[in-house]
Amino acid sequence: MAFTDFKSIAQLQEEYNIKYGEENFIDYVELIPSDSFIEEFDFNLDNIDVFTSEASRCENVIYPIIREVYKSFVDRYTLWSHKSIRIDDKLTGTPDYLISTKSELGKTVLGLPVLVVVEAKQNNFMESWGQCVAELLAVQKINQNDESLVYGIVTLFMVL
Repeated sequence: MAFTDFKSIAQLQEEYNIKYGEENFIDYVELIPSDSFIEEFDFNLDNIDVFTSEASRCENVIYPIIREVYKSFVDRYTLWSHKSIRIDDKLTGTPDYLISTKSELGKTVLGLPVLVVVEAKQNNFMESWGQCVAELLAVQKINQNDESLVYGIVTLFMVL
């Protein structure tokens, strides 16, 4: 079984006895994108078919945004792209993006705790949360602290 096999939050709640809750906790920080970011982002949208696949959206839309925000926090955190993680046969797979604290061993070693999981999806927002919560559960186990907060984001990029 892999992260992608989890199709709903309820499935994980039942299997791992997870309590569901919602809370408004977001603090907004004003970050102004660089001119070069805006130029590259506009180029991607104008010249690349970002709707062709999930991978195309990840590479040409989601990652550039995450990377631009990450630049403001590079001294404390590490951004991971498609880093495989494995806890057991059920909690295994590759989140699209992870953000962790910096490891004392350098950029090739996952720092703990892992703080954020980002899952970029094509068109099934609710099903995507099942996968994201499975990844969050795995990250919590990697952190070796069931009480530590970890955050997940599901992106959905579609044409209206």
